[in-house]
Amino acid sequence: MIRAGQKLEEARLQKNLSLADVSQSTKIKVGFLDAIEKGEYERLPSVAYAQGFVRNYARFLNMPEKETLALFRREFDEEKTLRVLPQGFAKTKEFSLSRFKSKQTLFLVSLVFLILVGYILFQYRGALISPSLYIISPKENAVISSSVVTVIGKTDPNSTVYINKDLISVDQGGNFEKTINVFPGKTTIIVKAANKFGKETVLQRDIEIKPGY
Repeated sequence: MIRAGQKLEEARLQKNLSLADVSQSTKIKVGFLDAIEKGEYERLPSVAYAQGFVRNYARFLNMPEKETLALFRREFDEEKTLRVLPQGFAKTKEFSLSRFKSKQTLFLVSLVFLILVGYILFQYRGALISPSLYIISPKENAVISSSVVTVIGKTDPNSTVYINKDLISVDQGGNFEKTINVFPGKTTIIVKAANKFGKETVLQRDIEIKPGY
């Protein structure tokens, strides 16, 4: 198959013109003219440039433009060239990669920031939230036939617990237990848990102690 570049080269040689002569008159770079003659269109900046250069080259050599462009289009593997060729396409890929890296960096910075904020809130949650407190025993309105009552409960491990204003020890799991003396009749047991930031949680149990124990 005769290539457009071959016909252009033959016409140029018939006119005893060098590539430099053609370049000076058409303002097309020598390297681009050489690429056209060899059919190495991937060396040109883009598809539009390739077609424009061929048209101008043919026009300069007084060759039929339509016939030359028809040969060019037939031999021009657009799909193959597009993979290598358009600078705009390459720039888009580079821009997309750059934008992806920017988003990735922003995501990582945001993630680290959220983890840091979460850690700080976890460490100092006591400054914002009152300690948890649960009284397992006795139950509310329990009726007890005994002179003593065992108060069992659970709170945050670092909290301080008071039962009826008496300081109670708390184990590493936040569990506490205390047996107190009681008298017949209705009795209120007050349990208070306080953290180091001064936040408090207070619960009470109203029970009844039956006489005759």
